[in-house]
Amino acid sequence: MILNNFVVFEGIDGAGTSTQLKILKSRPESSKIDFSAEPTDCETGKFLRQVLGGKVELDPKTTAYLFAADRAEHVYGKNGIINSIKNNKAVIIDRYLFSSLAYQGVSCGKELPRKLNEGFPLPQILFFFDIAPEKSLTRIKSRDVTEIYENNEYLTQTRKQYLDVIEEYKNLESAKDMKIIMIDATQSVEEISKIIWSHISKLPIFNS
Repeated sequence: MILNNFVVFEGIDGAGTSTQLKILKSRPESSKIDFSAEPTDCETGKFLRQVLGGKVELDPKTTAYLFAADRAEHVYGKNGIINSIKNNKAVIIDRYLFSSLAYQGVSCGKELPRKLNEGFPLPQILFFFDIAPEKSLTRIKSRDVTEIYENNEYLTQTRKQYLDVIEEYKNLESAKDMKIIMIDATQSVEEISKIIWSHISKLPIFNS
């Protein structure tokens, strides 16, 4: 199922998704948009952030289940994605099921993440911010905090998984109405912002 007015930003760590979300939040049209991210601010998401920060060590399969549980609350919960769309809002999120297929696909194999995420609705637009791990790590090193997945070997594998997943979705009948936009994340912040808005401005909520 495709959810209209639902947009997802994806990319390896350091690709620039957070920067673009901040720009969108500053636009006057942002009053019609609910913004969020995964892991969420729910209790499951808070615990996952401890895992990602290396404060809690879990088996990779456990982490995959937790991401799916957090996502279920994000989609179906009282203040979740579906509820926002029903209330005539667009929803733009940083990371979704494609992250699980990529990151957990590396850490615990492809089968479990696919099984756990197969029932979630798909976005109307998926933006994938593509960048070489070497360049993304340069950006990451300027931060005060790093996460367990933020190393060259893991990000190289994750980027490959992302590209494989996106290619697969391009050919899925159930995803034929999901628009996939590939972003060269090495472009200027301003240029990327223009590309993103050129697509988001065409969402039904801004044209009804």
